Amino acid sequence: MITIWVPKRLVEVGLCNVAARSPEAMVEFCEQSYRERVDYAADKIRTAGAKIIMLTGPSASGKTTTAHKLAAALVEKGTPARVVSLDNFFRGSEYYPRMPDGSLDYENPDTLDMPLVSQCLEELSRTGKTVLPTYDFVLEQRSEKTEPIDLEGGVAIVEGIHALNPALTSLVPSGHVYRVYAGLREEYAQDGRRIISTRDIRLCRRTLRDAATRGRSPEKTLSMWDRVLDGETRYIKGFKNTADFLLDTSFTYELGIISGLLAQAGRMLSPDNRYTEIWDETARRFEHVAPLDQALIPQNSMLREFYD
Repeated sequence: MITIWVPKRLVEVGLCNVAARSPEAMVEFCEQSYRERVDYAADKIRTAGAKIIMLTGPSASGKTTTAHKLAAALVEKGTPARVVSLDNFFRGSEYYPRMPDGSLDYENPDTLDMPLVSQCLEELSRTGKTVLPTYDFVLEQRSEKTEPIDLEGGVAIVEGIHALNPALTSLVPSGHVYRVYAGLREEYAQDGRRIISTRDIRLCRRTLRDAATRGRSPEKTLSMWDRVLDGETRYIKGFKNTADFLLDTSFTYELGIISGLLAQAGRMLSPDNRYTEIWDETARRFEHVAPLDQALIPQNSMLREFYD
């Protein structure tokens, strides 16, 4: 199977600002481009004939919403599709591996109940049916509830940070699995010099989402970021080159949305907080970006995962 790679592209901030003078047109162009990328991925999956789609991506890449968008595109084309979240296979905080300093290693694949993952993937691959666990994120333990699913001759999109780990992909016969890596492929420059990376965008996505909808302060998110990046290096990015398809989750107009929200998060940090400097440094990279109103984001946009 030939891997479809999407090279990163460098966009001038000045061009983004020019496009932002017609914000509605810019938003529609970016949203349509994303829909076309998802649609193309759905076509590749149907051509491959795989039953199990393993979809991963780094933190704040939009993999969860993209998995559901991809499922919807497949259904529209006549292929039944169900999303299976690996997060529901967490064993519970009392079983999590620990870092050398004694803290919980949330990024480690051993946080998952691998025997149960194996059982469910084998059953889905062989019969198209299985019973999925559910996880209580408030109590950080396995719930007593389960979820039976039937693929009805279609596909399962298994999403999670460890979805491309060979420990999981090897559980499915090679002809039955298709691997998708969701990630941002657009970075931004000023006078030809890169000033905003995909990592910067992901940090802003995660920080702004956590502060707005998850009750997590910017300080808490920023304090975890280095550990998240370390986990990506250890457990995600090494398997990126095994993907069959790289699905771009960039939106050019998002640059302006972030620019308009940075100060809001910054006000939640005290001046003497050691993470304020990190956030201020990130904010300075956006100082030449024309802000856009968050209300421009369509209700059905993938970006609603981060700016709802």
